[in-house]
Amino acid sequence: MQEEPKQTLSEEEIVAKYTIKDSVFSDLFRIKKYLLQLYKSLHPEDKTATENELTDITIKNILTDGIYNDLGFLFREKFMILLEAQSLWTLNIIIRALMYLAQTYHDYFERTNQNLYKSKKVKMPIPELYVIYTGDRKNVPDVISLSKEFFDGADIAVDVKVKVICESDTDNIINQYIVFCKVYNEQMKLYGRTRKTVTETIRICKDKNVLKEYLLDREKEVVSIMMSLFDKEEVMRSYIKSERYEAEQDKAKRTAIHLLRLGKMSLEDIAEATELSLDIVKELESQSMQLV
Repeated sequence: MQEEPKQTLSEEEIVAKYTIKDSVFSDLFRIKKYLLQLYKSLHPEDKTATENELTDITIKNILTDGIYNDLGFLFREKFMILLEAQSLWTLNIIIRALMYLAQTYHDYFERTNQNLYKSKKVKMPIPELYVIYTGDRKNVPDVISLSKEFFDGADIAVDVKVKVICESDTDNIINQYIVFCKVYNEQMKLYGRTRKTVTETIRICKDKNVLKEYLLDREKEVVSIMMSLFDKEEVMRSYIKSERYEAEQDKAKRTAIHLLRLGKMSLEDIAEATELSLDIVKELESQSMQLV
C-alpha cells in the first residue's frame, strides 16, 4: 500500500528555500565592497579590513533539498562567518546553522589539505553564526542556542549559538537590507506580485538612501531577480498544490478499495462518499477483482 506523502516543511518554507539562491541578499553580498561593509557592520572595531582579505565560502547547491546557506565567508583565515536571511521566524535556523557549519568546516579542511586522521592538530577559523531577521515578529532574542531551545539549557556535547540581527537605528548595510525587505513587504500588500511592487520598492529605497548605490548600479538586475522570484513562487505553489491533490486522490482511492472489499455499498455510494468519479470507482473495482 502506498504511504501518504509526508509534509516536513510549510509551504512558505519550501518556497523560501527554493528561491533563496537567486535572492537580492545573495546578489548584494557577492559584490566585495558590500561584503566588506557587512563584515565591518559585524566587526566595527576592525578599521583595517580590506576586500582582498575576504573569501567567499558560501555553500552552493542546485538542488532544493541540498545543504546550502545564504552567505558564508572567511576573513584572513581567522573568522568563518555564516549568515542566513530569514523572513519567517523559526528556531529551526539553529539546526540549519549547525549543518552549514559542519559542511563548511568539511569543505575548509579539504580545501586547505588538512587531514583529520593524522596526529597533527588541524587549524580552524573561529566560527560566527548569524541570522538576519527581516520579519515583523516582536521580542526576538539577540542570541538563540541549541542547548536552550531544544534541550532546556542542558550541558550538551555540542552547542550552537546564533546571533540574531533585527532592524535597528543604525545605517549600516545590514540594516539597509532589512529596511529594503520591509519596504518590499509593504508594496507587496498594495500591489501583489507585480512589476509595480518591484519598481516601487526600488524607487522608495533610493529616495530613502537605502541600498541606493547598489540599486542605482544594478537596478535592471534587481528587477529581473525579483520578477524571477515571483515566477518561481508560482511554479512552486502549483507543484505543492498538485502534490496535495495527488495525495488526496490516493487517500480517497484507498478508502474506495476498502469499501469495495467490504461489499456493503453500491458503486454510486462509494463514489459519493470518496468524491471520486464513478468511472474511477469502476476502474478500482475492476483492478480489485483482477487481484483476487
